[in-house]
Amino acid sequence: MRINQLTFTRFLAAISIVIFHYGKKSFIFNNNIVSFIFFNANVCVSYFFVLSGFVMMIAYGNKSVFSVKDYFRNRFARIYPLYFFAILLVLFLQIRTKNLDLLGLFLNVLMIQTWIPGQALMFNPPGWSLSVEFLFYAIFPLVLNMFVKNDNFKKNTIVIILFWILSQVLFQTLFAFYEENESSSMRDLLMYNPLMHINEFLIGNLAGYFFIKKIQDKRSNYDFPVLVIIGLVFLALKLPLNLNFHNGLLAVLFIPLIILISLNNGFITTLFQKKAFVFLGEISFGIYILQFPVYSLISAFSINKYLHLNDPTIVFFLRLVILIILSSFTYIYIEKPLGNKIRARKRTLIIENPA
Repeated sequence: MRINQLTFTRFLAAISIVIFHYGKKSFIFNNNIVSFIFFNANVCVSYFFVLSGFVMMIAYGNKSVFSVKDYFRNRFARIYPLYFFAILLVLFLQIRTKNLDLLGLFLNVLMIQTWIPGQALMFNPPGWSLSVEFLFYAIFPLVLNMFVKNDNFKKNTIVIILFWILSQVLFQTLFAFYEENESSSMRDLLMYNPLMHINEFLIGNLAGYFFIKKIQDKRSNYDFPVLVIIGLVFLALKLPLNLNFHNGLLAVLFIPLIILISLNNGFITTLFQKKAFVFLGEISFGIYILQFPVYSLISAFSINKYLHLNDPTIVFFLRLVILIILSSFTYIYIEKPLGNKIRARKRTLIIENPA
């Protein structure tokens, strides 16, 4: 099952993260009206994790057979070709500047950088979230088996929600301790270690299973509730709650938002299903993973030197346009064809679904 209207939300989240990293000097984003949104847009990574859990369950939760080999091949095909291309761009940048990080290269190639304190943001910083996703992919067959073999929705719901609650309590408690002690190793554990983000993936899995088993036919116009929930997300970011939303706390809003967008047949869905918007969603992975090499290779200094442009807003959008164009080309000529080629290999090791 493919839900096209969700695809465009990936683009919105990816662009928000790019603004969070590189657009804070622009007057468009650095003002009293919207700055609280984009200065906290790192929560969009949490949205990605929740959405990943939801989409994975949508894709596999209703299948009568599950091939372990095909599953891992498909996951590899989905992320690694473009992920590795981004590594090559960063490697080129480091060779050019004679600042080669061999340890970061090694850890990023193996996608294990988030397990090593102090290395999560080394080499290609956005790649940390793919290291976390790698763990999600590894545990998903077990999670799927839990839902399918032990088809007790109530029990699974209680277990996952309790795990999510305990994860939030632990995270907020430890984060308060971190703020008092400023421990870099504690920060790496809290913000980037894959174990701290499992709750987001699992709550997304639960929402996906609930969707396909209970409510996928309840389609209607949910434009207004969608807008209300988006407003509540903005309100949560605006209010001085003294909470950190990096570890899935906003799942209480992301889950209903994802479900309602999936069920919606109103104007928002009609708009989001336009081919242009779906394509932008499809290149969102490129926008996310290529942002660091693109903004590093095409620096503000270089733009000022060669084009004599120094306005932060113009410089940011010029680099953003280049990022979107490159992401489009890499999607068409790298991500999609290589992914299809990897998936096309002979499929074996079919495992009967216990259901």
